Amino acid sequence: MQTKQTVNEGLKRAYLITIPAADLTAKIDAEIKKVAPQVRMPGFRPGKVPANLVKKMHGEALHGQVVNDTIRESVDKLLRDEALRPAMQPEIGLNDDYEQGKDAQITVSLEVLPAIEAPSLDGLKLEKLVVPVTDAQIDEALGNIASQNKSYKDAPKTKKAADGDQLIIDFVGKLDGVEFDGGKAEDAALVLGSGTFIPGFEDQLVGVKTGAEKTITVTFPADYQAAHLAGKDATFDITVKAVKVETETTLDEEFAKSLGLDSLDKLREIMKAQLEQQTAGLTRTQMKRALLDQLAAGHSFEVPGTMVEAEFQQIWAQLQQEAARDEDPAGALKQIEDEKDEYRSIAERRVRLGLLLSEIGQANGVEVTQQEMSMLIQQAAMQYRNEDRERFVQYIQSEPMAAAQLRAPLYEDKVVDFLFDKADVTEREVTVEELQAAIEAEDGAEAAPAPKKAAAKKKPASSKAEKAPAKKAEAAAEEAPAAEDKPAKKAPAKKKADDAEAKPAAKKAPAKKAEAAAEEKPAAKKAPAKKAAAKK
Repeated sequence: MQTKQTVNEGLKRAYLITIPAADLTAKIDAEIKKVAPQVRMPGFRPGKVPANLVKKMHGEALHGQVVNDTIRESVDKLLRDEALRPAMQPEIGLNDDYEQGKDAQITVSLEVLPAIEAPSLDGLKLEKLVVPVTDAQIDEALGNIASQNKSYKDAPKTKKAADGDQLIIDFVGKLDGVEFDGGKAEDAALVLGSGTFIPGFEDQLVGVKTGAEKTITVTFPADYQAAHLAGKDATFDITVKAVKVETETTLDEEFAKSLGLDSLDKLREIMKAQLEQQTAGLTRTQMKRALLDQLAAGHSFEVPGTMVEAEFQQIWAQLQQEAARDEDPAGALKQIEDEKDEYRSIAERRVRLGLLLSEIGQANGVEVTQQEMSMLIQQAAMQYRNEDRERFVQYIQSEPMAAAQLRAPLYEDKVVDFLFDKADVTEREVTVEELQAAIEAEDGAEAAPAPKKAAAKKKPASSKAEKAPAKKAEAAAEEAPAAEDKPAKKAPAKKKADDAEAKPAAKKAPAKKAEAAAEEKPAAKKAPAKKAAAKK
């Protein structure tokens, strides 16, 4: 095998590997001798088939296998001998005019990871903005719990039901006078004015008394989940078994015990912890962005273009998805097109920070344990159907690059936590509004504008502060690009729609719009790619 370097420019490397035809022929002959004892052919005893017949029958397949194996071995040897650290999977090719009996020429093109000196961590200073939880906030939260756990008591039988009262009713639903399946219930609790049942149902029960019997007529919504009821007129024969009025909820020891807790103090303690947790994520985001800003300001080195392109394509795909969901898709798409170069700069920053964090972690012994990795694999496998989970686990265990992608976010978090421990951290109490303003200020400090996703109803993008993507500009979520050859992820099996007869009168709840999260995560360092077998 002969190796010649053809490119050495910056982080780019290219090589030409020549495999003599004699070496390939020798390997093919050795492979034929290895498989010959297992070959069966009519007229010959097992293991006695002549080698020339074995070659005639299986030579083509064995030749392809030997060439692919030789290419893999050659590229592995090249990486070892030249001490190369590929940034992404090398591009490997076989000369187009290759045929059996000729020398094989293999081209290998790649970018290598830059040599990065682990920075000194001395003098690293961070300010931690903390939002204290006040007694008033705890009282408000407890009040919300109390409102969600209302209790009712029987009202006098002469009481006419009003909005806010609870009815205990039996009902029977009918279409054209015929009872339909699931349209019947006993001792159903219904709070008038709650909007729990379809429009018109609750309104017709205002003013009823305990013991009343009433038939009402309602029209099911046209988009009702049970197709055979959608848009239909139906009657409901109703018996009012009780009218109840709300009782005042007292935040005392009994209330806490009704929730399964030992005391009111314990309830307040839990609520305080929950409120602190709500702002802990914002505090971490603020600290992490400040940390990454310090690292980015102090380090500038060349990064592999292939990694930047992969990172940019991930950002761009999300930007396009968000633009497509905008009320003005064309306008949103034009905006991101106008700022395409800025997003590419963001991708470069993320890659540089990812490489820097990786170097810091390696230099300081930060690692993801095997137990942690096993948990990550099992959690990721849950997104697949049962029959594909084992295949996914096997794939991750056999593909170093895919495993590195799965591992990267956790590894990065551990490096960030390590840096938090090393930094001189001072705390300052602020309000939630001040904390959010600080995060937005850090967003604004980025060279490229920070894209923001509207919390609910979107407006056509009109300024740099209204960009479509869910991620902040310098906040990359799990950034390792998708591994090649990953087993196809099957969509979860569509659940069979409930017939909705269990509660025929129940109003279909509107779908809750998802809010984008986005803790900043620079692009994860890619693992050395598995060498692909070249195609003949």
